[in-house]
Amino acid sequence: MTQLPDAAVFSPLDDGSGRVEVVVRRLGEAIALGLITDQLPAELELAAQLHVSTVTLRAALAALRERGLVETRRGRGGGTFVVGPADPSTARLRTRLRELSSSELREIGDYRCAIAGTAARLAAVRASADNVARLRHVVDRLEAATSTGERRRADGRFHIEVAAAAQSVRLTRAEIDIQGEVGELLWLPYGEAVDPALVVSSHREVIEAVSARDAERARTLTEEHIDKGIERLMELHWRLVAGR
Repeated sequence: MTQLPDAAVFSPLDDGSGRVEVVVRRLGEAIALGLITDQLPAELELAAQLHVSTVTLRAALAALRERGLVETRRGRGGGTFVVGPADPSTARLRTRLRELSSSELREIGDYRCAIAGTAARLAAVRASADNVARLRHVVDRLEAATSTGERRRADGRFHIEVAAAAQSVRLTRAEIDIQGEVGELLWLPYGEAVDPALVVSSHREVIEAVSARDAERARTLTEEHIDKGIERLMELHWRLVAGR
């Protein structure tokens, strides 16, 4: 049975222009978040899943190869394989955060709370035992991670798995997009770096609320966690703008 995060990654794209760029963004986000780590489906299969032409898909794969995210191997056992997500430079992330306005950051926080809070509330109602086990496994990975990149990917995967536990492809897709937009920024170090132990503890509290079917507590804990992350980004944003 296909797991919901995978179903969201390979779900049909909305109709519209700029299709190649949309495919590149969809697959690029999934690779950066560690949702795709090995081999992509065959071209005909992947094009059918995304509801795009093979010409469009091949152009998107070419762009991903240029970015160093995938490679194509010929012959028996060949196909398109993920090279691995490259951790972005701190300098680039700081520039990106500095260029965001405080109102944009606030709106990002509002949107994150709306999506993740709703996902956590629904997960407490709908999550299966397998969903809860997957959440615990992801947090164990976060706790065992030794690099910022590994922690960022595990943290992003946790939020995606909560949305998956809500049994909603749309919420899962939205959470993947959010993590692709700001997930890297949330682990930007400054002063005292993000304390992984606190993040792990926060996530474990959410899991316990989901396991106990306490929907309101799951939502509240999730929104509080997100608010703290956005407050931290706002503080760093103003330090960067002030040149400190």
